[in-house]
Amino acid sequence: MNRIDLEGRKAVVTGGAQGIGYAIAERLLESGAAVAIWDKDGREAEAAAGRLAAKGEVKAVIADVTEAASVEAASSATAGAFGVIDILVNNAGISGPNKKTWEYTPEEWDRVISVDLTGVFLCCRAVVPVMRRNGYGRIVNIASIAGKEGNPNAPAYSAAKAGVIGLTKSLAKELALEKIHVNCVTPAVVKTAIFDQMSEEHIEYMLSRIPMGRFGETGEIAAMVAWLCSEECSFSTGAVFDLSGGRATY
Repeated sequence: MNRIDLEGRKAVVTGGAQGIGYAIAERLLESGAAVAIWDKDGREAEAAAGRLAAKGEVKAVIADVTEAASVEAASSATAGAFGVIDILVNNAGISGPNKKTWEYTPEEWDRVISVDLTGVFLCCRAVVPVMRRNGYGRIVNIASIAGKEGNPNAPAYSAAKAGVIGLTKSLAKELALEKIHVNCVTPAVVKTAIFDQMSEEHIEYMLSRIPMGRFGETGEIAAMVAWLCSEECSFSTGAVFDLSGGRATY
């Protein structure tokens, strides 16, 4: 494993208690960063922090990314503990039900958009001022190949992830002169607990679209994210990095 140099950096990973977020938190710790795991489930966050404690400084912070007050409190607590926030990885997300667009209820739609898109906005809104005061930052948003291509029977998820891509580009241009870079990654399906929210038919559809013929691995996502969080990522902002096994090469 190549060790990306994040020595001394202070990072936030939302939804970091499990799955892709946990792998990212682990990789950032292994690269020298201190990590705050933001998660709605305090017990899960504490358990994850306990498992990762041997790898470096890690803190569990309760944060509901759909609630502005909760996110603001988490940002203040993290900045207070670390002094600064250098890195923000917006990973928290849900898939929502697998239904046709016309079968979705407004409540189901609102829930997915609230977590997957509004949550990213609220976290950026809370953390960017901290980064601006420090004159440095790296933000990585976890989007999805669904945001580039649209997946049938996942209208809210596809729309939310397309929104994350658009937000990434907009925020990156706003911060381009401030040494704060904002990028996103668009993974194809990675087998995590989010599979529990999907139908078997939908899972098989997504696998069939990947030329490599396999699902992605959490460590592969974490490796890309770690580089995007580093100072070596110095001339990329507003970019979309493909992690789709060849599904979308644009």
